Amino acid sequence: MMRNLDITTLRSFVAVADTGGVTRAAGFLHLTQSAVSMQLKRLEELLGLELLDRSGRTIALTASGDQLLGYARRLVALNDEVIARLTHQAFEGEVILGVPHDIVYPLIPRVLQQFNAAYPRVKVHLVASFSTGLKEQFGRGGCDLILTTESTATEDSETIAELPLRWIGAHDGSAWRQRPLRLAFCRRCLFRPQAIAALDAANVPWDMVVETESDRTIEATVAADLAIHAMLEGTEPQHLTQIDHGGTLPDLPVQVVNLYGGDNSTDEVTTALADLIRQTFDGFGKNHLKAVG
Repeated sequence: MMRNLDITTLRSFVAVADTGGVTRAAGFLHLTQSAVSMQLKRLEELLGLELLDRSGRTIALTASGDQLLGYARRLVALNDEVIARLTHQAFEGEVILGVPHDIVYPLIPRVLQQFNAAYPRVKVHLVASFSTGLKEQFGRGGCDLILTTESTATEDSETIAELPLRWIGAHDGSAWRQRPLRLAFCRRCLFRPQAIAALDAANVPWDMVVETESDRTIEATVAADLAIHAMLEGTEPQHLTQIDHGGTLPDLPVQVVNLYGGDNSTDEVTTALADLIRQTFDGFGKNHLKAVG
């Protein structure tokens, strides 16, 4: 007999995977925790598979769950696109979103995809730059919403995530062992002075071997094991990795992701985009702060 997947259960499954737990997923979906748990159970019973590993303190995906997740995202997105295209034709226009280079991946593509499914006639113009430049552009009215990576919250912003800063190097690299420590940073990177201050406080000699305006240049240098860098945990590209230095390098401070413009907008579309950004970064930040909690 043909079995049919239910979009509601798939949506709950994706929310649990994205937020790292049933409780946070329930809040994200505006459902009770028991309702989300029941939907997950129904999905597992339909497929005859265990999708979640509940043996640890936090919920993780099983191998079957990992395999389902990609399909589930596509099915939910397609469902939302169909509904949006047939029922939300009135919303048109453009929203200008500014995002720092270092946090475009991995979350912003997901935000853009989900927003496009809900508002297919609204164009999101993505501006990627440095946090200082984005704040200047926002102050001039050049962006509707911006995200920044900063060391603290500010009076005119909303902190939507906290993420630890980590030392990043090449896979199986040894550059982090060299002294003076070889560093590669963009000139306007806000993490640069914090990394230098941490090294100076720990009496670790260093040498800035690459100063550039290009993130790609930084990535290429670090991937070649010619220097190391600092990035927010979970934002490093696949060809780079967090350095397991065993305490030979100083710890780096936790940074905040701030949202500007999210509380001031009276436009429904901009407000919807801000809400989606909040939800996406909230789960991501909580998951990655566990390591420093």
